[in-house]
Amino acid sequence: MDLIMQFIINSLIAGATYTLVTLGFNLVYGATKFVNMFHGVLAAVGGYTVFFFTQTIGIDLWVSIIVGIIGAGLVGFLADRFIFSTLRIKKASNLVMFIASLGAFIVLQAVLAMVFTSQFQSIVHSVDSPRVYEIGSAAITHIQLLIIITALFSSFGLVLLLRFTMFGKAVKAISDDEEVAKIIGIDTNKIIGYVFFIGSAIAGIAGILIGFDTGIQPTMGLAILLEGATASIIGGIGNLYGGIAGSFLLGFVENFGIWKIPSEWKGAITFSVLIIFLIFRPQGIFKK
Repeated sequence: MDLIMQFIINSLIAGATYTLVTLGFNLVYGATKFVNMFHGVLAAVGGYTVFFFTQTIGIDLWVSIIVGIIGAGLVGFLADRFIFSTLRIKKASNLVMFIASLGAFIVLQAVLAMVFTSQFQSIVHSVDSPRVYEIGSAAITHIQLLIIITALFSSFGLVLLLRFTMFGKAVKAISDDEEVAKIIGIDTNKIIGYVFFIGSAIAGIAGILIGFDTGIQPTMGLAILLEGATASIIGGIGNLYGGIAGSFLLGFVENFGIWKIPSEWKGAITFSVLIIFLIFRPQGIFKK
């Protein structure tokens, strides 16, 4: 029973982590209709920004976290302004947009590796010694608990933003039909730029929390992106609620899947679930 409780806690942590990646990924996909590979490296940008400001310059931790979140958001916003927006104006296909985002991902990942080296870095010791909370014989650290709480608040906040604000209505209009949204007077490029900023900032939060929990390295973005994209497809790509559901489903399947088999099979379990959904329910748990 205690082992099951630890698996449940681990599943919630994994699901919350994937949720933080999926929220921004689905938000951008819903507005632009292309798979944004660049989204993954933004998590690394958030983590390395906090690492640089706290351990190289010595700036206060909370100030560094705010700068890291805003920095990731600005990088995403600038990528849209100078790359993706230009391609949209030229009526580039989704495949071209995908390749462009992959190229931008590789370039920024290389820049991070050149600046910070490709070695694994830890920012855990920048905060107080990890506190561990016990639930029976199961355990969860305060950073892992913070990941779960942050994912819940981020999800709730994004739902409120999209449902009850004019910005949210504009995003929905663009998601339904960008050309019609232009006709009724919505500045689609401006709204999509804001979407990139918000989605990228949430990815930055994910990278910062992952950095506190397990550490950072320049290549971390690819693994984060694959998990987030898989959760998005399982839940329903472009659907906010679907992304959240897919994230926690994937977290539980992965963690309980390695109960009786080696953990090296975790990736195989993830993509087996993805293939099953693509074959039998390609629209995901929730339709867009």
